[in-house]
Amino acid sequence: MKRLLWLGVGLAVGALVVRKLNQKANEFTPTGIATSLSESAGGLVESLRSFVEDVREGMAERENQIHEAFAAGELYEDKFAELRDDAWPGSQEEGSR
Repeated sequence: MKRLLWLGVGLAVGALVVRKLNQKANEFTPTGIATSLSESAGGLVESLRSFVEDVREGMAERENQIHEAFAAGELYEDKFAELRDDAWPGSQEEGSR
């Protein structure tokens, strides 16, 4: 009886190994490579689309903050002005003249 049990276990393991090997070999066929490239390109496009949506949401939020500050008559302080190369008229450079 033990021999039948081990024969069954061996057949099951052998079938699983053969199935996995066939799947792996299929990945290296032209169809498998095309499918893999298609899936990875689709994932890249989706990631890029998600990034662009996040940036647009952030831009809209920041623009609303600026408009609210302008409507309230508050002085808007640009925290990133020194990081940009372009200088706005009336900024630090004219004050130093």
